[in-house]
Amino acid sequence: MAFTVGITGGIGSGKSAVTERFERLGITVVDADLAARVIVEPGREALQQIAEHFGQEVIREDGTLDRAALRQRVFSRESERQWLEQLTHPLIGREIVDQLAAANSPYTILSSPLLLETSQRDLADCVVVVDVPEELQLQRTMQRDDNDAAQVKRIMAAQLQREERLQGADIVIDNSRSLEELDGVVQELHKEFLLRAESSA
Repeated sequence: MAFTVGITGGIGSGKSAVTERFERLGITVVDADLAARVIVEPGREALQQIAEHFGQEVIREDGTLDRAALRQRVFSRESERQWLEQLTHPLIGREIVDQLAAANSPYTILSSPLLLETSQRDLADCVVVVDVPEELQLQRTMQRDDNDAAQVKRIMAAQLQREERLQGADIVIDNSRSLEELDGVVQELHKEFLLRAESSA
């Protein structure tokens, strides 16, 4: 497997703005959120188990998962969130490993909101944390997902605390500044990762 850079950050921190810039530079990005969608596609065992556990209200008419309805269930009850994680985390892990193995860029990015909370950490040779102040996280997520503040705060509370996330970082990207500045930061990191990938080959 190629040199792998793990990128993580709390909800609304702008991980995708960072990973999109690496993709433009020709780097393969394996996205844990997309892997999480793959494992609950219609016809998959996980979707059937979710429907049996939570009821048909979390399944749309077209047979796909209603993620918003499921999110409301799991973030209002801790035991339900734990049940879902026990089902999905091992499946997501396997999907990620398969995608990393298939990647063919000089190094690979693994983008995951749960990188530091799960065994996904073991897949990364270097951990980058995308960081913004919590107030900005809240603001951005409310605008993006049309969620109320209470719902976003519940999601933030379920994620690793900001201080802990920063402690787990090898590199921190401050994403509260302009996109032009972010372009420059990513360009510099790209050069560094190319060198590290070469020396680890």
